[in-house]
Amino acid sequence: MIKTETQTLVAKGLVLPLMEEFYTIQGEGYHKGTAAYFIRVGGCDVGCHWCDVKESWNAETHPPTAVEHIVENAAKYSDTIVVTGGEPLTWNMEPLTSQLKAKGMQTHIETSGAYAVTGHWDWFCLSPKKMKLPVEQAYKVANELKVIVYNHHDFQFAEEQASKVGKDCILYLQPEWSKRDKMIPAIVDYVMEHPKWKVSLQTHKYLNIP
Repeated sequence: MIKTETQTLVAKGLVLPLMEEFYTIQGEGYHKGTAAYFIRVGGCDVGCHWCDVKESWNAETHPPTAVEHIVENAAKYSDTIVVTGGEPLTWNMEPLTSQLKAKGMQTHIETSGAYAVTGHWDWFCLSPKKMKLPVEQAYKVANELKVIVYNHHDFQFAEEQASKVGKDCILYLQPEWSKRDKMIPAIVDYVMEHPKWKVSLQTHKYLNIP
C-alpha cells in the first residue's frame, strides 16, 4: 500500500488527528483546579467500555492537523498543556512536545501507556487499562498513577499496577463516573485503610465545565 503524503506526515507526528482543543480547568488528579489548555488527539484501540469520549476512537473522523497550527493555538491560552485522547501515544509525540517546549510550555500527558513513550513530558499521568496494559517504560516515567474504579475487582488491579511504578509516583483511585454513587464510599474506605492512595474525582463534571 502506498502511503499518501498526509499518512506519512501523521506517521512522523508532524500532523495529528485533532479531535478538539480547549482552555479549561484540569479536573482530575494531582493538578486539579489548575488552568490548562487541552489537546485531545483522536485514535484509540484500548476499548474501555465505560469510556466517556468514544467518539475519539476512530482517528479517521478527526481532521489531520499540522502540529505547528496546534502549538500556535495553544500558545494563545496557557503555559500548561495537557495532551489527552483517545490514546495520544498511538502517535509520535516528539514533534508536538518539542515545539511546545521551545515556547516554554509545561507539557502534561494523560495516557493508558499502551504504546511506546514518545515526547518530552513535564508530567506523565498513567491511567492503565486491563484490556491493554502499559509498556514497561510508561511505568518508569509515571509521575502519577490514576486507576479508574468501576467495580471492587479494580482495587486488586490498582495494587498490581502500583507495584510497577516508581516510589515517588503519586497514587490515585478515581471512580468511573456512572458508578460514582456506589464506588465513592468503597474508595473512601479503601484509601483510609491504604493511605498510600489518594482519591481523585472528576471535579470538572461537578463544575459543569469541559
